Amino acid sequence: MKNKRNDLSERLVDFAAEIIKLVVKLNRSAVGRHIAGQLLCSSISAGANYEEACGAGSRADFIYKLQIVLKELRETLYWLRFIKKSKLVSGTALELFIQLARELTNIIAKSIVTAK
Repeated sequence: MKNKRNDLSERLVDFAAEIIKLVVKLNRSAVGRHIAGQLLCSSISAGANYEEACGAGSRADFIYKLQIVLKELRETLYWLRFIKKSKLVSGTALELFIQLARELTNIIAKSIVTAK
């Protein structure tokens, strides 16, 4: 049976992997390439930093690293909202990405509060 930490880790990996599909759609112009790069970095970084948090040596270090995860997820959410607003990509898939980013942001925010 998986624990919550492994479930969340897997969700973050799945989320970043799915973002790649969106990034491929954006890579057709200079603006698209720039936004794609930003989105890719922040979404992948969220999961990588979560893994770092799981290996933290202290509660303070754990909280600090979770705060980085939260920042990266908020940045990812920003870029997704920007893509929607600028109509670079549209459709239900984009709405699902936004919803997932919000869910993950809420989970990490609650985890920070709980850890404090």
